[in-house]
Amino acid sequence: MNDEQLLRYSRQLMLPEIDAAGQLRLAQATVLLVGAGGLGSACAIYLAAGGVGHLILTDFDHVDLSNLQRQILYDTADIGRPKVEAAAARLRALNPDVKLTLLAQALTEDELTKYSEQADVIIDGSDNFTTRFAVNRVSVATRTPLVSAAAIRFEAQLSVFNPQDETSPCYRCLYQEDSEVEATCTANGVLAPLLGIAGSIQATEAMKLIMGLGNTLQGRLLLLDVMAMEWHSAVLPKDPGCPVCGGAK
Repeated sequence: MNDEQLLRYSRQLMLPEIDAAGQLRLAQATVLLVGAGGLGSACAIYLAAGGVGHLILTDFDHVDLSNLQRQILYDTADIGRPKVEAAAARLRALNPDVKLTLLAQALTEDELTKYSEQADVIIDGSDNFTTRFAVNRVSVATRTPLVSAAAIRFEAQLSVFNPQDETSPCYRCLYQEDSEVEATCTANGVLAPLLGIAGSIQATEAMKLIMGLGNTLQGRLLLLDVMAMEWHSAVLPKDPGCPVCGGAK
């Protein structure tokens, strides 16, 4: 690291659990971020600020006025721009050292697989079951750890699924693929800071995975209710009959 980078990351480098070795792991890492909406905005900002070397951003959407309440990567001047293009401008201004790969389209499962194979961690910032199930299948197939989150109204849930550990559940262990259509922010609303909280935790878990720090949310489902301002943690076991990660393949 040069002098400017030492200063930029000095507050992390001061942490003995991270030091120069951990910061170097971040610099050498690639994160695939699926979705640059409310969750992806907060997550991408902290990954870039924290020094993750390569971010692969994928989102097919354009910035809309209604996004600005919670998608903090964008501002009013970005309305109408492709989200990944606007996101790249913000992230490069924040940290020019970060390499960005921009994918302004909905990826097929084969394309997701291709980019997952390049990544150390996948972040799921999508807002629908179809994408989440596809990302989970790719995570298991490529053995790439997945940091998952969802937020609606005043509640959020998060977990980490790590196919490199045979004891880890996957997203399919939590939800059946014939689940009813889920609630969305568009139809039901969401409190703006809730996305920031959940996205920041996703960034934290990704950085911990990259640097091998602490205990992740693997095997646990973290639940936040901001109306009561209460956190709950539930055990999330692996389903031995799961058709994706279990024996019923």
